[in-house]
Amino acid sequence: MQGSPRPYANPYLAGFGLGLVLLAAFVLMGRGLGASAAFSALAAVIVEWISPGHAAANPFFSRYLGPGGGLEEWLVWEVAGVFVGGLVSGLLGNRVRPAVERGPRVGVPVRLVLAFLGGLFMGVGAKIAGGCTSGQALTGGALLNVGSWVTMICIFGGAYALAWLLRKEWT
Repeated sequence: MQGSPRPYANPYLAGFGLGLVLLAAFVLMGRGLGASAAFSALAAVIVEWISPGHAAANPFFSRYLGPGGGLEEWLVWEVAGVFVGGLVSGLLGNRVRPAVERGPRVGVPVRLVLAFLGGLFMGVGAKIAGGCTSGQALTGGALLNVGSWVTMICIFGGAYALAWLLRKEWT
């Protein structure tokens, strides 16, 4: 029997911990955090499994395929750790249950399609911007990269504008 959910972690303490993880990534790996390169490396592995010649000849995929293949990219294991860590955190906090968060005027299929499209747009945007939101906000922001700050201001501004337009769907 599942008990009541535990309270969330203190956001200031969690933010401080995330900052320490970012610092450790710079010190140990020589670069910051991000996720989009992990998905590019996984795509390169899949293409190599299907068509090794194409993957080796393609400049985009070949840069992710070293002697051990694309799975040697450390960001692949970082993203896997995010998923595992999220699951463990949810289990420890009694928060794991199947559900689709949605407003009363939106059906489950529409919500799932919109979530998929939103993720697709964010993925394409990450490749165009040269990094995902975690790479832009955490790594680029920590390095005081003006482009990263502009990107995050636009993402948050766009999210607030879209939330204002769609607020009736959630009330």
